[in-house]
Amino acid sequence: MPSLKLLKTAVIAIAASLFLSLSAHANSFEKIPFDKTTFDQLQAKDETFLVDIYATWCPTCKKQQQVLNDYFNAHPNSKIKVLVVDFDEQKEWVKYFKAPRQSSLYLYKGKEQVWFSVAETREQKIFSALNSVSM
Repeated sequence: MPSLKLLKTAVIAIAASLFLSLSAHANSFEKIPFDKTTFDQLQAKDETFLVDIYATWCPTCKKQQQVLNDYFNAHPNSKIKVLVVDFDEQKEWVKYFKAPRQSSLYLYKGKEQVWFSVAETREQKIFSALNSVSM
């Protein structure tokens, strides 16, 4: 029968592993704060990027973040950048993108907008859009 000390050590190791796994999952992609210079540079370099109109208080935005985390965990070599527009603090950019509300996503390949959604949280739809420009 294993000793109590051995069981405690095993439980601590499992808990630490789970914590590290969840921490990595929570931050699996870089969110770049939106600014015009970065936006212009990504377009000029013909990069693929997602503009995420996000609000911290928005439950739909949080669900989208979970789906994006899942995508980037499943595609760790993806070159897609994510620019985040703060819905409450960057109203000029919310207007620029004509975002009807927070939780609007705009996918670009260079200067071409290739996909747009409002409040989309279905993994299949978001994965499909991101995969369409990654392949």
